[in-house]
Amino acid sequence: MAADGAALAPNVYDSEPIPEAARAEIDRLLASGDLFRYTAPEGAPVALLEAEFAALLGSRYALAVSSCSAALFLSLKALDLPRGARVLIPAFTFAAVPSAVVHAECEAVLVEVGANYRVDMADFAAKLPGAACVLISHMRGHTSDMDAIMALCDAAGVPVVEDAAHSLGTVWNGRNIGTLGKIGCFSFQSYKMINAGEGGILVTDDPELAARAVIMSGAYEQNWKKHPGLQNSYMLWQNKLPLYNMRMQNLSAAVIRPQLPELARRVEQGRFNHDHVADQLNACAHFDVPPPLGPESRAPDSIQFNLVGFDTDAEARAFQAQAKTRGVSVQVFGLSEDNARAFWNWQFLGDQPDLPQTRAMLMRACDVRLPTRLTRDELDFIAEALIAAADQVKAG
Repeated sequence: MAADGAALAPNVYDSEPIPEAARAEIDRLLASGDLFRYTAPEGAPVALLEAEFAALLGSRYALAVSSCSAALFLSLKALDLPRGARVLIPAFTFAAVPSAVVHAECEAVLVEVGANYRVDMADFAAKLPGAACVLISHMRGHTSDMDAIMALCDAAGVPVVEDAAHSLGTVWNGRNIGTLGKIGCFSFQSYKMINAGEGGILVTDDPELAARAVIMSGAYEQNWKKHPGLQNSYMLWQNKLPLYNMRMQNLSAAVIRPQLPELARRVEQGRFNHDHVADQLNACAHFDVPPPLGPESRAPDSIQFNLVGFDTDAEARAFQAQAKTRGVSVQVFGLSEDNARAFWNWQFLGDQPDLPQTRAMLMRACDVRLPTRLTRDELDFIAEALIAAADQVKAG
């Protein structure tokens, strides 16, 4: 099967095609050369995207920027955290998250993450005293216990920023992820539910945070007047905040906007794809796919699972190799060289205490992309290849 299987393997790297509706707008923009979000007095594609995205999430304000990393950084700056402030983040996240903390001149405090990819609440509670902010990553779309997190943070007066890069369309107790904390940040990078290659957006209900973020994003010389409302807040902060120039440009917005009406369908398809493969993997003794928490309705475009009974790194690496010969690329987070999701590779943070629970999880946690466009036959191919690869390794 290996050689033929690899040849027949589905392509899991391409995203869904950009809707045809984007082409006319892109052609118009290219013909006019009007790519800067602040050229037009009103109705620029970026401004329209912000209004549509805020309505989609049920938020008062949205600000489109160059990346989710930029949104995270601006969120921390908008909170006006003092230099050196302690910011709690999960130890299982992408390197851009601790990097945003560093850029904001704050100190990242890593919190243990369990085998279900979610924050360990005992470690979180122990590290919360003295924190100025919590930046909670819903890594790969896995939502930690947001009821417990928000209760602890509200009681301590600690603001929460949500890194919802992987969670557009996820719902917690009927509320959209990204709207539970003070600010929610989303990604439009190619491997997310909505694809613009790059790009990000933040949402908030707080007018002061919105105004500060807008100005710092690069709304110079009263370009903030092209954002709705908040005029008194903008005037207060004019010329008092640095400009980081992290704006989104109109071409990106033109690519994103026609995809927003597709989100509900993509979420439904992504959930089906994930659960279809998860059911097959969980029926095999070699795998464990952690279930969602009770209040969580996920929007996945990938699947994560733990290897069971793979006692050595050599066995886990052999599983990766066997899966690859069958045409399925598997990332074991802790075994992939220089993986940006392994906390020990964040050397820019300086010396950090070891996190044994998170380390153990990362050494056996696997990641496979499942784009929403895959067919049931392609999903079955992936599940069968993974099971066959594990069987082969354990058979010796």
